[in-house]
Amino acid sequence: MAAATEIIAHLRSLRNPRNIEGQRCYGIAPGSEQLGIAAPTLREIARAHRRDHALALELWASGIHDARGLATLVADPARLTRAQTERWVRDCDNWALTDALAFLVDRTPFAETKAHAWSARRAEFVKRTGFSVMAGMAVHRKELPDEVFLRFLPIIAREATDERNFVKKAVNWALRQIGKRNPKLRHAAIAAAKKIRRIDSRSARWIAADALRELTA
Repeated sequence: MAAATEIIAHLRSLRNPRNIEGQRCYGIAPGSEQLGIAAPTLREIARAHRRDHALALELWASGIHDARGLATLVADPARLTRAQTERWVRDCDNWALTDALAFLVDRTPFAETKAHAWSARRAEFVKRTGFSVMAGMAVHRKELPDEVFLRFLPIIAREATDERNFVKKAVNWALRQIGKRNPKLRHAAIAAAKKIRRIDSRSARWIAADALRELTA
């Protein structure tokens, strides 16, 4: 507890009102306390506390946006539980925190399960987290077989009509990262994007066009 208290006090000492305004301009506007600490600074602080899962739990419980971001950097994926991820994902109310959480969850044995489950949820940021997990898995999980990512493509097509900005950008992100993983998945992602392009939806057309622009370049 003492370590968490000291770290939170240090974080508050770094509060930067100008950065807060800048983050809010980019859609990072949590309902909780926000300190405006830059991501490189949080990563530097995290280096001394890697895999300190107890600390991560305390930082998250503080409710401070920046402390929660730090929690995702120091948490131990091996000790992360399904129940904990459910509690944390429900707390996420902005894209920066969803993506930070996704880059923790994507290293767990149950990452695929959570990606499937969350992508079907209605809540905007829970749903975004599901697709961010897919994107993170495509980048970080080199050992996974192609079949894992091929199973994601029908889900991406299914949710491509969601017009909410933070959701459609994550759907697009997942599609592009899967396509960049290897030639086989590139071919499959391009085929999926062409099918998505035929859906009568502005969001679907944008997702497909943006993905095809990158994957066929």
